[in-house]
Amino acid sequence: MKKTISIALVAVAAASLFADAPAAKHPLISKAREAGLAPIPSSLTALYKLVDNPKNPITDAKVALGKKLYFDPRLSKSGLISCNTCHNLATGGVDGVPAAIGHRWTANPHHLNSPTVYNAVFMSRQFWDGRSPDLEDQAQGPMQAAPEMAITKTMAVERIASMPAYKKMFKDAYGSDEITFKKIADTIGNFERTLVTPSPFDKFLEGDAEALTAPQKEGLKTFIDKGCVSCHTGVGIGGSMQPFPVVKPYKYADIGDFKGDKNGMVKVPTLRNVVETAPYFHNGAVWSLSEAIKIMGETQLGMTLSDKEVASIRTFLTSLTGEKPKVVYPVLPPVTEKTPRPVAK
Repeated sequence: MKKTISIALVAVAAASLFADAPAAKHPLISKAREAGLAPIPSSLTALYKLVDNPKNPITDAKVALGKKLYFDPRLSKSGLISCNTCHNLATGGVDGVPAAIGHRWTANPHHLNSPTVYNAVFMSRQFWDGRSPDLEDQAQGPMQAAPEMAITKTMAVERIASMPAYKKMFKDAYGSDEITFKKIADTIGNFERTLVTPSPFDKFLEGDAEALTAPQKEGLKTFIDKGCVSCHTGVGIGGSMQPFPVVKPYKYADIGDFKGDKNGMVKVPTLRNVVETAPYFHNGAVWSLSEAIKIMGETQLGMTLSDKEVASIRTFLTSLTGEKPKVVYPVLPPVTEKTPRPVAK
């Protein structure tokens, strides 16, 4: 099957083309790059190479199908919860509550907060404990998890396969109308790979010294000098696995029982669009971004940041608010008499 470049990625790349940006050299740009910070590429070829999965190549047909499945609540046992419920593309890719709410209004038993799906493709691991290597594998988990979407693989396949429009879309995407649970998750992952948000900071890193305001530049310098880049780095400005806490105990550790992976490592959340993704931390215990910055200084860096430093870093973080890809809510295929019915219990 011929591989194509997703229309969604073309739109994102078009939004991030900085051809008119001056090739100005600025010492802070060099300093940021030397610290390990990297831009979302403005080149479509480079962007595609960065977000594509050779085992599940991005194609227009897969992205179109994955988008419908992402929004389809019939992939939950109750027929009420979709991927977009907890990772709402209209609200920063999150649900805006401390702990995710799932099947039968069940809060996450570990009091875990829903991370944003925007730019998740740049994360080296998925889930707070890093147990999934990529978006395709991650997509399988919430559908089956009892406190989340609570559907079985068999029921998911039966529901989707009962709708002729979906069978046609699978044939267009894979050359066969055979539907498997893995293909369902793979196409959702394919769509999620296109959800990247180029920001003024990327324009700055690519050479436009005027893309950031003077206060944002000062905040970036503080961000680097204080050591925030030791964890929040790369294109994702986060995404690796790091120990948490490092120096001092996390003051809200008693909310939930999450302790990281077996080695106490926790996935570093992306800081892209962070002003839109409150509440913060794995347990969603902090609603104030300024408080979160102060806590990170104490817990991870072993220092007390002044109010001025906190405000400065927060100002820099506003430059990470990116342009979202245009996503039109899809019209989903109608159920048939063969479609397994919702189960609320």
